[in-house]
Amino acid sequence: MATTDFKDYYAVLGVNKTASADEIKQAFRKLARKYHPDVNPGNKQAEARFKEINEAYEVLSDSEKRQKYDQFGQYWKQVGQGFPGGGAGVDMGGFDFSQYGSFDDFINELLGRFGGGGTRSTRQSYSYRTSTGAGPNGYAGYSGYGDFGFQDVGAATPQDSEAIISLTFSEAFHGVQKRFNLGNETIDVRIPAGAKPGTRLRVRGKGQISPLTQQRGDLYLKVELQSHPFFQFEGDNLVCEVPITPDEAVLGASIEVPTPDGSVNVKLPAGVRSGQSLRLRGKGWPQPKSGRSDQLVKIAIATPRDISQQEREYYEKIRTIRTYNPRSNLQNIRL
Repeated sequence: MATTDFKDYYAVLGVNKTASADEIKQAFRKLARKYHPDVNPGNKQAEARFKEINEAYEVLSDSEKRQKYDQFGQYWKQVGQGFPGGGAGVDMGGFDFSQYGSFDDFINELLGRFGGGGTRSTRQSYSYRTSTGAGPNGYAGYSGYGDFGFQDVGAATPQDSEAIISLTFSEAFHGVQKRFNLGNETIDVRIPAGAKPGTRLRVRGKGQISPLTQQRGDLYLKVELQSHPFFQFEGDNLVCEVPITPDEAVLGASIEVPTPDGSVNVKLPAGVRSGQSLRLRGKGWPQPKSGRSDQLVKIAIATPRDISQQEREYYEKIRTIRTYNPRSNLQNIRL
């Protein structure tokens, strides 16, 4: 990576390098709400900024990745990779890998030095970029934006490759088609609806080629979802947090709650408590066989800060006539 390509992820999120995990999370959520594509339809600059924010949060929210990033800066991705491709700033013991056009060139020369005999365990790292495609060829599990780190093991057998694929919640929910550029080859991969974090699917015959047998392994795609400012996963279900006012909590109300399909009316029971969850059956994530999981709506009672004079008078009146004491069970607590 050239120095000019380096991204200061702390600057992207607007936090200091000493920021805590909570501070990083809060900064991400604030920026994600501002630049989310749903809030800025058709705004390419906002879309690019949103992807940059997700990229920064993906690294800084992972303690292991953040440690490498803090220690090695722009070369953090090369740490632990067996073949760096001549990456600048990485000590390779004086050996110059930049003379080889590809990893296969290096392996072929290495095998030639040993008379072409025997096997050698190898690892390889590639950076692939995807773009949206419309072709019908190829069906696999999942794809997405971002750099993909591939590792190959075993020079004498078909070499499988593994990629970590980043998808937006919308792409994973609805399904999407992506076009992969794998070196000199371009393939179209259709992603069915319902991808979840950790899903690992196979694209047959699209892995790396064994230098000895010339047989090709498979490409395994492991799904990661970009963080969403409203929806999260809890097992197979979707979960979200919805704020309500004190009077809605006391008296009950009918409120609108966003779901993947759009807003629905939800009836709040009188006396609902902060932290209580309401279940919307069949409004969650697409399931592999059929149907959808549930959506859990966590209630958060929001206390208003700025109120009118009339509202203040009514709150004061309620306080004078209130009979409920939520701390009555604390009166006899002692150590």
